[in-house]
Amino acid sequence: MFIFLSVTLTACALFLLVATLVFFVEVAAGCLLPSQEIEMTAAKRDRRVAVLIPAHNESAVIKPTIDDVKRQLRPGDRLLIVADNCNDETASIATASGAEVLVREDQTRIGKGYALDWGIKHLAAEPPNIVIVIDADCRVSEGSIEKLSQACAASGHPVQALYLMGAVAGSSVNHQVALFAWRVKNLVRPLGLHKLRLPCQLMGTGMAFPWKVIQSANLSNGFIVEDMKLGLELAALGRAPRFCPSAIITSSFPTSVKGSRTQRQRWEHGHISLILSAAPNLIYAAIKRRDIKLFATALDLSVPPLSLLISVLTAAVVGTAIAAITGLSAMPFFLIATCLALVAAAVLLAWIKYGRDVLPLRDLVLIVPYLTKKLSLYSDLATGRRVLSWIRTDRG
Repeated sequence: MFIFLSVTLTACALFLLVATLVFFVEVAAGCLLPSQEIEMTAAKRDRRVAVLIPAHNESAVIKPTIDDVKRQLRPGDRLLIVADNCNDETASIATASGAEVLVREDQTRIGKGYALDWGIKHLAAEPPNIVIVIDADCRVSEGSIEKLSQACAASGHPVQALYLMGAVAGSSVNHQVALFAWRVKNLVRPLGLHKLRLPCQLMGTGMAFPWKVIQSANLSNGFIVEDMKLGLELAALGRAPRFCPSAIITSSFPTSVKGSRTQRQRWEHGHISLILSAAPNLIYAAIKRRDIKLFATALDLSVPPLSLLISVLTAAVVGTAIAAITGLSAMPFFLIATCLALVAAAVLLAWIKYGRDVLPLRDLVLIVPYLTKKLSLYSDLATGRRVLSWIRTDRG
């Protein structure tokens, strides 16, 4: 019995060690390796670009987004807004702002994926060369449309912009730790993959696609992290997304406690669901095809959200220490302790390089209450109260 328990604990510890090593290598590469630029020599300026913005009740935020995009369009480019199941002024504001507007009403198929599919079918009558997807609540930094379209045309692959979050002044939620965690996830780790010349995950906004790739993609679904799912499907087809850190898209965290919780619940439940459902199949396919880039994508997917990884490792190091004291093998404890040390080193490195401006040294103590609050999200998942369908974030 003791041997069986020791072997089981060791196997679990080895799984966590793999996820930890992937996280550590990505962060170390992102912080320490020199930058790698995407080759642009294949890009041609005669390509036509369509910017597609799915919008559900975004009347309060959509005009600045439209203005950002319009300033960057060239003759022959298009800006298409899909006003999806709206009951506010989204469509009229978008029309008055000079955008092409498509109204979709379908209460049986709700979700961003359905809106994207509707927009792509509309564009098919006069297809562009490249489609760029931007969320309606995002700001698009100058030159980002051009950089995305160049990188997409040059590589023939989907391209993901750097997607950063900010915090609104006066928010009822303290987002300092969340801002740092977001940078680790959306900047440091994909930058590390980019420097290693490996693919990244799609992030939902700031995504550029060659027309033939997006036209044939499976968009018509209400999955809660449709962007990540799409990126994995494209990776399996040999069209894994590339990262373009010089194109920058920004947005803000919700100002309400409810909106913040809903957003994180959707992201993290969706990510964990994909780890369980997609990662094993991708790893098997990558090994069978000897596809190192697909294997890297599968391993990247297998890294849990940072707060969950830290929480699991902390609990595991205590549990394996107790197990070792009671007579079981000490190997699981040493493996888990190594994992915790590697994660701590990676987080410290990321904080020194990219996090000190959003999470000053004096505020590092906020990490503990942040992790404590996140535990309720994971308890919902563990007890079966998980998010199964797309829900809009309340930005109240």
